[in-house]
Amino acid sequence: MHKQDVIDALANKLQVTKPEAEKVLDAFVDVVMESLRAGQEVSISGFGVFAVSERHARTGVNPRNPSEKIQIPATKVPKFRAGKGLKDAVR
Repeated sequence: MHKQDVIDALANKLQVTKPEAEKVLDAFVDVVMESLRAGQEVSISGFGVFAVSERHARTGVNPRNPSEKIQIPATKVPKFRAGKGLKDAVR
């Protein structure tokens, strides 16, 4: 399912126009990204938790030259943990 498919489904479910549904989806994504940027978790009961995870620096291998070792710097990555309601819906 792509973004446009989600917009279509939202428009049908909420009985609104597609541009209004797109605004709702874009606003949701913006709120989640801004919260994660600020270091906050976004928890949606029954759905899951969006969070930021720290990835430690480590030594890796250059795929073009496997004998060469490279340093991979520490970074922050987004993480999603599915909630019970979502897990049960998928099973």
